Amino acid sequence: MDVLFRTLLVINVLIFFYFIVVNLSYISLILFSYIQTRRSKQESSIFQLSGLFDTRLYNSISILSPAYNEEASIIESTRALLNLEFSDYEVIVVNDGSKDSTLEKLITEFGLKKIDRYVPVSIQTKKIKDIYGSKKYPNLFVVDKYNGGKADALNSGINVSRKDLICAVDSDTLLEPTVLQQMLMAFVADPTTVAVGGVVRVANGCKFDLGEVSEVHVPKSFIGRVQAVEYLRAFLFGRTGWDYFDSLLIISGAFGVFDRKSVIKVNGYLDDTVGEDMELVVRLHRYYRDRKEKYRIRFLPEPVCWTEVPETWKVLGRQRNRWQRGLADTLWRHRGMMLNPKYGRLGFFAMPFFFFVELLSPVVELGGYIVLAVSLWLGVINIQFALLFLTAAILLGMILSVLSVLMEELTFRRYDRLSDVLILILFAFFENLGFRQMHAWWRFRGMIDFMKGDKKWGEMTRTGTFSSRR
Repeated sequence: MDVLFRTLLVINVLIFFYFIVVNLSYISLILFSYIQTRRSKQESSIFQLSGLFDTRLYNSISILSPAYNEEASIIESTRALLNLEFSDYEVIVVNDGSKDSTLEKLITEFGLKKIDRYVPVSIQTKKIKDIYGSKKYPNLFVVDKYNGGKADALNSGINVSRKDLICAVDSDTLLEPTVLQQMLMAFVADPTTVAVGGVVRVANGCKFDLGEVSEVHVPKSFIGRVQAVEYLRAFLFGRTGWDYFDSLLIISGAFGVFDRKSVIKVNGYLDDTVGEDMELVVRLHRYYRDRKEKYRIRFLPEPVCWTEVPETWKVLGRQRNRWQRGLADTLWRHRGMMLNPKYGRLGFFAMPFFFFVELLSPVVELGGYIVLAVSLWLGVINIQFALLFLTAAILLGMILSVLSVLMEELTFRRYDRLSDVLILILFAFFENLGFRQMHAWWRFRGMIDFMKGDKKWGEMTRTGTFSSRR
């Protein structure tokens, strides 16, 4: 009994310090991301984008939009892509064997006709059935192919594309008109740049007009508001902080720009993982580090795309399960980078952080609640320590979320109404009471499913945010 008592006591202390160290790491990331955000805004003003792009010193872009059963939002999202303020780009929508009317809606809306277009097989993909073009929209192409998953659809788009850079976006996202100019700033500033990510914000609750956001508001639902806080925290201090250390491991699949030749060098997106976005970024790091070639992978906090987030707990749970499986798969595939001196800060800081904090935190958190309850029941710890532990864990999480909202107000102020900001602050508190624990459970289940070999994508139901908010 004494051994059990001492073991439980040690575990409680270790878990308590784990939570302290993790949250202090997050707070440090917030501070560095604030510095990086200020630096990025200064660089943006120095570049004076309109003058820069008039000189035609920039690269051309192919925007790749994979679509599977996206009839609810495909027209609005495609129109938004066609309305971007950029002179040399093409839009390639890849219909990945949709079972709904995605292709038919595209053909009708944009007057598409079958065309002949040479497609080099730079990356092996599922067979392409047809390619469609439009006289009215000469920079729009629609690829109709057999279903192979998102990664396979993106690889098909890469084969079809003819521009210098590729911009991978989800078909349920909407890019702001000047976003390409902002993203290309990184490529112009440093020619060794091979990939750049931008901010993804929650579209639910906003109003849109002709493919542009006309009014920014917080979502109306509880689940939407909680996710709005999550996205602010993940992008404004998570990824911006890692950009400060030049150790960014993930560019969201919803929005990222890549050097086309670099992506082809590493053989494109992997089609046997559900975390193809993160895996590609880590593989690019590894490719250039192994060859000791200069390169940069950046994150810019200003360029924004808007995405529709799940509005049901079931769909959200499937999404977070998939994200956790993707994280686990990427870390396992590239485990050789962990604590490897050849990979510098990536190997000694970024990879261990994502393993011990992002991957293992649901295990530690859920296990911590169980150990705490058992220890309290057996008298290993007293009620004061239990309350201190729970209070510290919850309050630190609340502080992180509130700091993210405040950082948004100090930098970009996309939410004009004070009521929206107050709602976000309020839900920064709510997020840690119930939702955080549920989220940990979804991620824990994701790890179990990964170990079982589950690689299913899972159905994501859309409500047509962009079309219904016009």
